[in-house]
Formats: sequence, structure tokens, C-alpha cells
Amino acid sequence: MSSEKEELKQGSEDQTPDNQGLEKKQESAEQQTEASSGEQEGNQQSNKQDSKESGDSDADDQEDSKPSGDTSSNEDKAVPELPQLKLPIVKDLKSNLEVLQEVFKDCSDFVFREIKREGYPDVCLSYLEGIVISLEVQDHIILPLVRGVDLANIQGASEDIELEKVPISLSHVKKAKTWREAADGVTDGCVLVLVEENDEALLFDLKGGLRRSVQEPQTEGVVRGPREGFTEMIRANTGLIRFKLKTPMLKMENFTLGTETKTSVVLAYIKGIARDDLIDDVRQRIKKINIDGVLESGYIEELIEDHPYSPFPQLHYTERPDTVVANLLEGRFCILVDGTPFALLGPVTMWQMLQASEDYYERFFISNFLRWIRLFFMMVALFLPALYIAITTFHQDMLPTTLIISIAAAREAIPFPALVEALLMEISFEALREAGVRLPKAVGQAVSILGALVIGQAAVTAGIVSAPMVIIVSMTGIASFTIPRFNFAITLRLLRFPIMVLAGTLGLFGIVIGTVLISAHLTQLTSFGQPYLLGVSPYRKGETKDIIMRVPWWKMIFKPSSTPNHERKRMNEGMNGSPNSDEGW
Repeated sequence: MSSEKEELKQGSEDQTPDNQGLEKKQESAEQQTEASSGEQEGNQQSNKQDSKESGDSDADDQEDSKPSGDTSSNEDKAVPELPQLKLPIVKDLKSNLEVLQEVFKDCSDFVFREIKREGYPDVCLSYLEGIVISLEVQDHIILPLVRGVDLANIQGASEDIELEKVPISLSHVKKAKTWREAADGVTDGCVLVLVEENDEALLFDLKGGLRRSVQEPQTEGVVRGPREGFTEMIRANTGLIRFKLKTPMLKMENFTLGTETKTSVVLAYIKGIARDDLIDDVRQRIKKINIDGVLESGYIEELIEDHPYSPFPQLHYTERPDTVVANLLEGRFCILVDGTPFALLGPVTMWQMLQASEDYYERFFISNFLRWIRLFFMMVALFLPALYIAITTFHQDMLPTTLIISIAAAREAIPFPALVEALLMEISFEALREAGVRLPKAVGQAVSILGALVIGQAAVTAGIVSAPMVIIVSMTGIASFTIPRFNFAITLRLLRFPIMVLAGTLGLFGIVIGTVLISAHLTQLTSFGQPYLLGVSPYRKGETKDIIMRVPWWKMIFKPSSTPNHERKRMNEGMNGSPNSDEGW
């Protein structure tokens, strides 16, 4: 007990006199609880040890990795920790309220209410307005307390609170023994209940508030397929996945990232289908993240990918539950982040970036035609401007005579070489596209279309660019819009510029050099250890059924080769319904 008091005194040397007074009251309250002081001290030490082992949200993981002789605890924390959070909750309700008000000082959304009733111990409840369901607080906590519920009996329960002993009709209840646990619970959407003559607080989970409801995804529209998309509420998103995967083998491991934001992160996978070594690798990468805040899944994407300096995306993000479920069934994992509708999927291949969820809902004739269109326009988006520059600058003899005369006549009054002309138009087009995205939807699309028409026509009339160049840039822009995944499409847009420079300096040889460099990079690229060009490099016959073309569903008997062998079979043979299952016509 004396060592604990010395620690409290040392922690209060740099505090204001008011804070020192609060700690003195805490010490006097501890002296009044002689019978339970030893047990309380042991609980405090065990709680400190548990908080170090959890390592999900605090910077204690970084401290554990330091040598034992290093005693610096909070040197690399972004925000200094309040000294009151290190104190335990005591039996004196008045002292607890003073600490509580000091911890949440200057928080205008902090609400607390004292309830006093004759024959029952005094009770105080507190919460943050806006992140809890106020009506539930009124109906399930305040009304029972006003009617005379004795919460003192709950404090004597075991570590795992038995619900039948809780006289309040709420399912999620936990205890807090320190102010760190209490403050974390309040900021996470719980209602904190303090009871006189009890050194443990209750936390009732009533997380809620106004959030966006389930709507159609904005970035992945389909003609045929489900119209529901993820929201910013992580439990709503896990529920959407559970609605489609009704199996207890669907596992969802929870993590807490961000020392200040304490963002909930869920790792979802199907046990037995996903490889154990893959899930262990992802789990370890997530646990190593030590950052002050996580506001979007993009934070995690950059922190766990294999090749952070590669322009190609190594994780696939989506806001469609059906896309997530389809990938989970093939042995991949999903990472959900509270506060964003975009979920991360991995490992991925380049071929997945060219596939849309609608490919599997339409008949395979239509799906294959659309895939070939995407593959062709992917090459157009990457190489068309470079080919135009190389041919018009170095290889005019490759064009028919009438065509080269037409291009030469259009370029006769242009003062810039083809490379400069293409760069001006491409940069202008990218600026218009970015402006269309940032402007309000009501005017953004109109501004981008009209801006492109007006600027293009004015540039041709003024003799700054040629008409063929406007056509080339327009075709390139349209081609980039056919790519289903935005992160892959913008990668092609970025790579287009260095290839244009190579074409303007070395001609077709420059384009060949750029293509070889990109191909060499793709062949050594991996996503969580899986080759990025799996199915082509390395070649695997079974994977080709869903790359360049999609075979009928009744031909896709096996899942991808990355799935464990005992779970690879998707369906039985002869499922096409034809009298002669070998023909299928």
C-alpha cells in the first residue's frame, strides 16, 4: 500500500494544485477501505499487466519491445496522458465524481446525472451525448434506477458478470476498476455507472447515434446484382456479411488500433478455407501497427502491404458485401474498419482488378465480352498516347499515306512537338476530371464535360493542339473509365506519363523498354506472398478459367489454387442441367 502511495505522489509532482488535492482525496478514500485494499492493489497490478498484454490500442506494445533497463514510458506518445487515468476507482463517490469531471473537463457533450433515493446507495451515470442511444439510456438505466434498483449487488459478481444478476435489461455489461478502463468505455459509446461504497464501475454498451443507413454503393454500381452496400458502422457491416454467410466457421477477430482514435478493426475469414499461415501473417501485421489514429482503411492498407513503393495496388477495396463474401469463399481475408464503408480484401491478383461483381451474375457470354472490352481498353489507356507520339515523331512510314497527310495538315500550325502537345492535353484532362470529382454532384459532371468540350475546341481553334491529339486524349480518358477498380485505373493513368516520355525520346523502342520494365516489376510483385500475376506467371491451368475469360459456372468445379486442397472443390461435376453433361449445348 505504501509503494502505491509513493507512485501516486511521484506522478503528481508535475500537476496543478487542484490535481494534487484530488489525489489526496483519493488516498484518504483508500485508507477508509482497509479490508479490501490488498485485493484492490492486486487487481490494479493485474489490470496493468493485462493492458500491456492486450496491446491493441495503447503504446505499451512499444514499451514492451524496449530493453528492460529503459524506463521511458510516454516519450513517443503524441498526446500526453492525463495523470488521473492511472488512478483506481475508489469507494468514495464524491472523490470519483471529482476525478470524472477533471478527466472530461471542457467536454461540452459530456453528460452526467446523480440519482439519490432513500434506502439505496447513491448512483451517478455519465456518457457522451451523440454516440449513445439516449432513449435506451432513459428506458433501461435511468428509469430502473429511479424506481429503486440496487446496483450494489452487481459489484460483488465475478469477473464475467452473470446477466441474471443484473437487474437492468441490457445484454452488454462489463466492469471497470481503473479510470483508464472507465474513460475508454465512455469514449467508445458506453454509459458509465458509479455506485457509492463500491470500487468498481459498470459500463453498459449503448453505442449508437445518427449514422448513414444501408444504401446502394456509390463506386460500384451494377445493372444486375445486390443493391446494398457497407456503411460507416462496423457492426452493421459485419451483419451484412453474416446475412450472406450463415456458418459458424466465419470468424471475425477484433483489434483496436490508434492510441487516440481507438478504432475498431475486424479481420474476417472462413476457418478451414483460408490458409492458416496467411491468417497468421495478416494478424501479425495488424498487431504491429502502432499509430495515433486510424480514420480509414487506407491507413492499414499502406502499413501491411508487401511492396509499399509499388504503384500497383496489392489489396482490393470494396463497399459491396457480395464481393466480400465471394472472396471469403475462395480463401481470402477481409479487413473491416469502423468509420468507413470500404473493406480491404487480400491477397489479390492483377486479374481481379479487371473483374466486376456483375461478371458472375450475367451469363458467361456477356461476361466474357465485357472482360475482353476491359482488357483491350486497359491497353488503350496505357499505350495509345505513347503510340501516337512515337509514330508521328519517329515512325511516320508506318501509317498509310492519306492518314499521315491528314495528320501532318492538322499539325502544320502547331508550335509544339507531339510529346509536349500530349502532356498539355493529358494534364488538362486530369485536372478537369479531378474538378468534376471535387465539385458538387449537381454541377460536377456538367462542368467536366462542358469544360473538356470548350477547352478542347478553343485549343484547336487557337492552334495550340491538333484535332487528332484531342481525339487521342478523349479515347484514352474513356478507356480509363472502363476499369472497374479505381486504384488500378489511376495506376494506369500514372504509368502513362513515363511511357509517353519514353516514346517521345526513343520512339517504339522506348515503349518496348517501358513495357519490359513494367512486366518485370509485375512478375516479382506479390500480395501477401501470392504472385501478382498468378495463373499466368506462374502458369496454372486451373486459374485460367477465370482470368481472360470466365467459363460457365458448371465448369468452375474447383476454387483457386491458393485455397487449401481439402476445401478446393466448389461443386460436383455435371451440374449444367443438360441431358449430356459433356456437351452442354
